[in-house]
Amino acid sequence: MSDSPRSPRRVPLDAVHRALGATVTDFAGWEMPLRYGSERDEHNAVRTRAGLFDLSHMGEIAVTGPQAGELLDRALVGHLSAVPVGRARYTMICDASGGILDDLIVYRLAPEEYLVVANAANAQVVLDALTERRDGFDAAVRDDRDAYALLAVQGPASPGVLAKLTDADLDGLKYYAGLPGTVAGVEALIARTGYTGEDGFELFVSPGDARTLWEALTEAGADAGLVPCGLSCRDTLRLEAGMPLYGHELTRATTPFDAGLGRVVKFDKPGDFTGRAALEAAARRAEENPPRKLVGLVASGRRVPRAGYPVVTAGGTVIGEVTSGAPSPTLGKPIAMAYVDASHAAPGTEGVCVDIRGTHEPYEVVALPFYRRGR
Repeated sequence: MSDSPRSPRRVPLDAVHRALGATVTDFAGWEMPLRYGSERDEHNAVRTRAGLFDLSHMGEIAVTGPQAGELLDRALVGHLSAVPVGRARYTMICDASGGILDDLIVYRLAPEEYLVVANAANAQVVLDALTERRDGFDAAVRDDRDAYALLAVQGPASPGVLAKLTDADLDGLKYYAGLPGTVAGVEALIARTGYTGEDGFELFVSPGDARTLWEALTEAGADAGLVPCGLSCRDTLRLEAGMPLYGHELTRATTPFDAGLGRVVKFDKPGDFTGRAALEAAARRAEENPPRKLVGLVASGRRVPRAGYPVVTAGGTVIGEVTSGAPSPTLGKPIAMAYVDASHAAPGTEGVCVDIRGTHEPYEVVALPFYRRGR
C-alpha cells in the first residue's frame, strides 16, 4: 500500500475556475482558487460592488433528531436549542481544557434539524467530536460534506444581484438567518451570512447545481460590477473586519476568552457542556488578569507583518506575536492582528513595533475591527 499523501480534492466548479484563469492552490486538502487576477481589485469589488466566491471546501455536518438541540448544547459552547428555526449562530467547539477545536456557524433548519458548518481543515475533527459526544442523546450526526456546494455573493450590491434570480423575501431575511428557496431555478438554502464584513449571502446547493448557479449569478451581477473572487481577498476582507481565522487567532492553545470572543460561551444554558470548568476559569482570568489580548496593529511604514512575527517594544522586549497580517486595500497600509501583553493592549499605546526580519517597524495599537460597514 502506498504511503504517498492523498491528492487534493477538487470542488465541483474546478473546471470553471481554471477556465477563468484562476491561480489554484492546495488549501486544507482542496484545490481552491486563490485569485483570478488582482486580489486588490477583487477585494475592492466586494467593498464597493459585489464579489462571487466558491466556498465548497467548507465542511457541512447534519445533526438531526428529537434531541439534536440538546446534543449541540452539550457538545458546543453555545445555546443552540434556543435558536429559532430559520436562524443561525456563530459558536465554537472546545476540548475539555477549553481549547478551541474550531469555530462554526450552526443553522437551525427545522425543529429537529441543524446544519453545522465547520472550517475545511477541521471538518473531520468536528465530525468525530460530535459523533463521540452523541452518546446518550436521541440524535444522529451525519457527514454531509459531499451533499453541498457553497457559493457566496458578498458586497453592497449583492442583494440586488440575488433579487434578480429569486422571489425569496431577501428584504425580510435578517443577518444570521436562512431560508429555503429557489435561485435561478436551483433549490438552495439562502443564508444572510459571510466572512467579509459586508452584506451578503451564502447559498448551499447540490453539487450538480453549482455551475448553473455560478453562471446565473455571474450574468445577473455583470451590470453591478460583480467579479469572481478567490481566497486571497477573502483573507484580507476578513482581516479588515477583525474576524478570526482558525490556525491563526484561534487554536487549541487559545480559549474563546483569550480571543475576546467570550460572548459566544453561554454558561446560563441548562446542563453541562464540554470544557465548561476550564472555560469558567478562563473567563475569570480574562476579567481579573488577562496575560495577553488580541489587538489590531496599523503600520506607520509599508512593510507587511506576517503570522509568527514578534511584537516588541522599542527597546526590543518581546510582548506578543502577530497572528495575521496583510496589506489593507481599504486603509491603504499594512495591518495585523496580534496577541500582546495586556499592559500594551490599550488603543494608542506607544512604543509598539513588529520585528520584521530584524527591523523594528513601528505600529499603532488600535481596537478591532479595522473596518466596519457603513462607518
